[in-house]
Parts: sequence; structure tokens; C-alpha cells
Amino acid sequence: MELLHAQVLGEGSPFLILHGFLGMSDNWKTLGNRFAEAGYQVHLIDQRNHGRSFHDNEHNYKVMAKDVKNYCDHHNLDNIILLGHSMGGKTAMQCATMFPGLVSKLIVADIAPKQYPQHHQDILKGLASLDFSEIESRSQADKKLAEYVKEKGVRQFLLKNLYWKNKEELALRMNLPVLTENIDEVGEPLNKEAIFDGGTLFLRGDKSGYIQQMDEIIIKKHFPKAHIGTVKNAGHWLHAENPEEFYENVMNFL
Repeated sequence: MELLHAQVLGEGSPFLILHGFLGMSDNWKTLGNRFAEAGYQVHLIDQRNHGRSFHDNEHNYKVMAKDVKNYCDHHNLDNIILLGHSMGGKTAMQCATMFPGLVSKLIVADIAPKQYPQHHQDILKGLASLDFSEIESRSQADKKLAEYVKEKGVRQFLLKNLYWKNKEELALRMNLPVLTENIDEVGEPLNKEAIFDGGTLFLRGDKSGYIQQMDEIIIKKHFPKAHIGTVKNAGHWLHAENPEEFYENVMNFL
């Protein structure tokens, strides 16, 4: 059994954070430190095929939820607070409904338990176009990626995955072939029968379209105690775009 890689910050009740698709634990370091300062032991997790965690040909929410359970069992963690963003939010929902005794409180950032169509094709094509036998710097990688991904902020986020494989060659941390092959799995809805009856907070960005007004029905069906809050002046990357309000919403819920 392979274990997920994590950065652990602070002491206190366990608080696990799951990043989104093509992200990594580093994306949450700033907020992670704030939660640690507030008295929690924060575990910034790299999900499978991302960051410094193991690569595996299987990539779906059931196995990703089991990864979290295995991590908690190995480190003797229970009554965890579980926060997930985007793909990480789907993993968190899956984990809470499969292992309700493990999770004391669930926080889901800007994703609903519904089906989402594929919408990462340009990003995946852009990442696949990076030829590291020719690319020798971050700026060269950025220039090539810009042919596919216009938004500079998105490119900066993606290029956090760059690292020096050896002294001569750059590489990407994520398992791009497997993630590309399993892209349909990333949009999958939560199982119809799945229910988590514990305290749950859904946070959406007011400029993001990921959680619509009508999604409240499906959210409440799976998570009867869910509260749905909105972070102002923020899109899908609400924790990065308005970290102060995101932090306040989470702390008020806890």
C-alpha cells in the first residue's frame, strides 16, 4: 500500500486539505499556515498522480477516497476536518460518504456533487506540448504553454509542477498521461445513494459558475446539514483570489 505525500503544519485537531486537478499541496501553503496558527494540525495532501505523491494507472474518486482513509489509518488520525477544492472537493465528498466515521466536518470549495463536462482539453494539450529535451527554463515553458493557455495566472499555477529531474532536465510532477486518459473520471458525479449527515460547508466564488443556484437541491440531498456560502470577488480559485474571506468563512463554520 502506497501512502500519499503530505506537508504537516502545526499541532491540534487534524485538518486535511486536498488540492484540485493539476494542483499540489503547495497551492495551500499560505492558508495552511493560517489554519495551523489557529490551533489545527494541518495536513496538506498531494493526491495520487499529483505533486510528490505516487503515480498509479488508476485515477477515480473511490480509490482517491481510499488513499485518504489509508493515510489517516497509517497516521492514527480520526475525527478529521476535511477540506477539498474542485477535484479535491469531489474526493472529500466521496471520502465523507464512504467513511462517515472518519470525518467530523466537511468543507467543499467551489464544486457540486454533480457531473461536469470535460473542460481541461487546452490545458492538457499545452502541457503535453512541453518538450523537455528542448525547454531549458521556466520562461521557455511559459512561452510554449501560452500558445494553448492565455491566462497568465493559470499558467503560473500549472508551472508550479515544474522541477529539475536531474541537473540537465526539467520535468512535470503530475502524471500527465494517466490524468489525460482518465479526464472523464474527474467530472464524475457522486454516487446517487451517497449521504454524509455531518456538518458540511460548501463555499462558492461569486464569479464562478461551478456551483449554481439550482445545485442546492442536489447538495442538500447528499449533505442534509450543508450550509452554502459565497466568497465575494472570487472565481473558481476562491481561496487564492479572496483568502481573507475564505479563511473567515471556514473559521466561522469550525
